Amino acid sequence: MTTGNQYAPARRHLKLTVGDSVRIARELNGLTQTELAKAAKLTQATVSAIEHNRSLLGVDRAKRLAAALRVHPAVLLFPDWEEPKRVVHRAPTRRVA
Repeated sequence: MTTGNQYAPARRHLKLTVGDSVRIARELNGLTQTELAKAAKLTQATVSAIEHNRSLLGVDRAKRLAAALRVHPAVLLFPDWEEPKRVVHRAPTRRVA
């Protein structure tokens, strides 16, 4: 149960791969693999291989695809990244006798 401005984090329902992130971004932009490949100066076969996780994305390809898809390369390279939970360290309190 939450109160005020406190929210429970959403639970992950599926694990996204790098290929999934490229495909999802491509589909959200309404592009075919061929159109994306042309915009990123890659072959359609390369885009297909990346989307099916048969080929590594790599930084250079990530930059090209990200520019064509108008997203940050990290969106494609790290689809499951979550900000680590912050641990708050508190000083021990002194008990007065």
